[in-house]
Amino acid sequence: MSTETKPQYSPGLAGVIAGETEICWVDPNAGLMYRGYDIHEMAEKASFEEVAYLLLNGELPTLSKLEQFRSAIAKERSLPKQVLEMLRLLPKHTHPMDMLRTGVSMLAPFDPELNDHSHEANIRKSIRLIAKVSTLITDGYRIQKGHDPLPEREDLTLAGNLFYKLNGEVPPTWKIRMMDTIFILYADHEFNASTFAARVTAATLADIYAAVTSACGTLKGPLHGGANEESMKMLDEIKTPDRAESWMMDALARKAKIMGFGHRVYKKGDSRVPIMREIARDLGERVGKKEWVPICENLEATMEREKQLCANVDLYAAPVFTMLKFPPELNTPIFAASRVAGWCAHVVEQQDNNRLIRPRSLYTGPAQRPYKGIGTNGA
Repeated sequence: MSTETKPQYSPGLAGVIAGETEICWVDPNAGLMYRGYDIHEMAEKASFEEVAYLLLNGELPTLSKLEQFRSAIAKERSLPKQVLEMLRLLPKHTHPMDMLRTGVSMLAPFDPELNDHSHEANIRKSIRLIAKVSTLITDGYRIQKGHDPLPEREDLTLAGNLFYKLNGEVPPTWKIRMMDTIFILYADHEFNASTFAARVTAATLADIYAAVTSACGTLKGPLHGGANEESMKMLDEIKTPDRAESWMMDALARKAKIMGFGHRVYKKGDSRVPIMREIARDLGERVGKKEWVPICENLEATMEREKQLCANVDLYAAPVFTMLKFPPELNTPIFAASRVAGWCAHVVEQQDNNRLIRPRSLYTGPAQRPYKGIGTNGA
């Protein structure tokens, strides 16, 4: 039996440094930067396409390069007809995240540069993925509801086109800008579960579509991207601000799982919460749903008092998506429409300086013991 020294174990890899990245930094003290730029300033001033360019290329684009990047995304939105046919073959009850994961995987063989892992080819494939993930979501959802997909609008930004492709209407400028800001908040978040899954897959020198498929599967889980969909169920149950504290106290007493709180890295609150909270407040004023933010604030205060846990971005994202009239099952796919930019940036970075990601495990099974089976070679 090996006399190997027992390795140190960190459940869930908490606190373990698994790699280096120049893309994103999550500050435990409620900070978040993309390539050195503060997320609060980016959310106020930048567009999502500008942020996506920054994540992929390392620097902000010039005006001409930004227009080229926007145009390239717009021109790559359409899906192969075979992928559309596949979406029609899926069962009507298929969750949009399952539809998205399957769609991303099916896109792979249609990309002529699929197995070219060079930096330049990975950037081009990233543009195709950023463009087509949004279309998989909108076209898949319309097909699921018995409607034909709508034609692309190359004159619209990714955020504007998302609204249009779902319901055929171009929303007012303020709503597109609001969605753009949400996309910026969700674009990347360091080595979160889905991004790390993408990097693990990319580290085997599998293609970028395989990596993003892994990320989509990981994002679906209610402890990751699926948390915002679950948070809305909680808010629907509470209904009014005056019921929030008693609901929370009862849930804590039952040791129920409460979505929208806590984070593995942040210790003093999620840096994205203040921006998402103000989006929710503004949106509530505009659409006559002022009660959602007070409900969330009362839940925040109770959880912080009782468990010293802060809210994460999912708590406020849930009512925001509801007030934007997205069906709850699209909450996580819309998250993916933004995060795909971060996933792709991390795949590019991983394969530019690749090393296979292969951690060790801590064996807890029986000690070595003699074989006392039925017979030799199963005879």
